[in-house]
Amino acid sequence: MLVIVDYGMGNLRSVAKAFEHLGCPARISSSPADIDRADRLVLPGVGAFSDAMAALTSRSLAEPILSFIASGRPFLGICLGLQLLFDTSYEDGTHQGLGVWPGRSVRFDFSDHPESAGLKIPHMGWNTLAGQKDCPLFEGIPHNSYVYFVHSYYVVPDEKEITAAITEYGPVSFTSAAWKDNVFATQFHPEKSQRVGLKMLQNFVEF
Repeated sequence: MLVIVDYGMGNLRSVAKAFEHLGCPARISSSPADIDRADRLVLPGVGAFSDAMAALTSRSLAEPILSFIASGRPFLGICLGLQLLFDTSYEDGTHQGLGVWPGRSVRFDFSDHPESAGLKIPHMGWNTLAGQKDCPLFEGIPHNSYVYFVHSYYVVPDEKEITAAITEYGPVSFTSAAWKDNVFATQFHPEKSQRVGLKMLQNFVEF
């Protein structure tokens, strides 16, 4: 059973429809018991980091998610679901994340780069993946493929080896995908990235 975590934030239905398109029924659930029984778990999300962590805590979902990851079963974080895996976010203050990986989430800042002053925040639209590692999520995905982003913050991992792909936005090269063992996460939205994104979701289902 593939479970998409419902904590009140995120485009859950579009993620579920993408998996259903691949012939993999997905259950949208806020039940800790469903997380415990899941074969695969997806943590999507859009919105503010602090609100997301508060929602996960109030619904008693943080510990089941961490237990699921520790079990070795396949896990996928999408957009905010990537940022939540790290220790700290500096979005509107300092906030603690799930702490699966050491690192932080920071806002795009072009103040020291006047040549990039015209770049918009959030980073929104199509951009390319570069520096792809030999990651199972990217099986059959050409280098420099375009994927779809909507975000103002990006992660800075302490452990550089978990970076599975990078993307450039103006002067900033940021981690656009991360991977270690059974845990995959993308800053971009595979469910909005057409054939490339669907292929990644298929790879996750088959992992």
